[in-house]
Amino acid sequence: MQIDPSAGTAAAAPPGLAPPARTPAPPLPARLGHVLSLDDFEQAARRHLPAPVFAYICGAVERNQSLRANAASFAQYEFLPRMLVDISRRTTATTLFGKRWSAPFGLAPMGISALSAYRGDLVLTQAAAAENVPMVMSGSSLIRMEDVVQANPDAWFQAYLPGDEPNIVALVQRVQAAGYRTLVITVDASIASNREQNIRAGFSTPLRPSLSLAWQGITHPRWLFGTFLKTIAVHGMPHFENNHARRGAPILSPSVERDFSDRGHLNWQHFRMIRRIWPGQLVIKGILDVRDARIAVGCGADGIIVSNHGGRQLDGTVPPLRVLPGIVQACPEVPVMVDSGFRRGTDVLKALALGAKFVFIGRPFNYAASVAGEPGVRRAITLLREEVSRNMAMLGVNTLGELDASYLVKAGG
Repeated sequence: MQIDPSAGTAAAAPPGLAPPARTPAPPLPARLGHVLSLDDFEQAARRHLPAPVFAYICGAVERNQSLRANAASFAQYEFLPRMLVDISRRTTATTLFGKRWSAPFGLAPMGISALSAYRGDLVLTQAAAAENVPMVMSGSSLIRMEDVVQANPDAWFQAYLPGDEPNIVALVQRVQAAGYRTLVITVDASIASNREQNIRAGFSTPLRPSLSLAWQGITHPRWLFGTFLKTIAVHGMPHFENNHARRGAPILSPSVERDFSDRGHLNWQHFRMIRRIWPGQLVIKGILDVRDARIAVGCGADGIIVSNHGGRQLDGTVPPLRVLPGIVQACPEVPVMVDSGFRRGTDVLKALALGAKFVFIGRPFNYAASVAGEPGVRRAITLLREEVSRNMAMLGVNTLGELDASYLVKAGG
């Protein structure tokens, strides 16, 4: 019997929490027939995107030590599967913040995704809505938050806090007025990181026109005409729309740097203030130390995302998977989520076995959007969800709630 991996038949969901039926995703273009995993979308995007834009997405900082460590951390654990378990009615569905999702993963916030994919934030949010997984919109985005939540009322909003209290309050009030119910505060980006790879590839904020950048556009015509020029023709020059309550600067303006000013003075008092004025779910992202996790819960966080920003901030930072169990143990009263480096269904299941409630993934969905729009993102979600379901079967697991550390052993142990 063929079972929809997210059908929820193994354990009936409470009334009103059953995942909605999904319509099949449109097929990918024939040129992407080779795509079998999230990694394949990265290779396709490398060919499709100008080198500076691809470097912005794929790169990390300095020596990329954290980027490599995130990927390597999954090899530190090996599975211990159970046999002769009836797994014919398994489900990948799970509940988070009172909503039943089709899979235990969602789309992490990705800045300026509308530069790599036409109307990128809308593409991502519409695909997430169609596949019933959560999508976190980045504050560093080029499409208005109001448009994104209108397309997907279940979208979350991720904010980089402005540098002063009146602007923080105004931004939070705008997010609430737009209709978002979950606000994510990212706290690991108080200053700009040292992204040398971006500079070497010719990417900067603001974008600076050059002969090299023009040549990259000319030699990548599918992106040039299908994303960049189409955006300008239909919507005008992109602006940073959501860093403040007001509209930000255009991507070519020198004043962009002012919108990303130093936030080094921000502290826990600002987070407590947000908790007082924000009525919805409040999630804190970028936590790695157990002590900070406990402070966050004490300040009113409804959830924690353990993250090192995909290796894009402090190089040499510990991989989230390594500190995840300690934070889960220290914060049993809130869902602990995780991101940074996830690519396969096995990666997702290892995190869940270590206590994570949910996993968020960024770059691969950005790649999928760039090469194939909403059908690409839906295909990427489907591929990963099918991997999770297949791997659950081979582990002998019917529901994600069954997973715990007994299904893992330390590699080489």
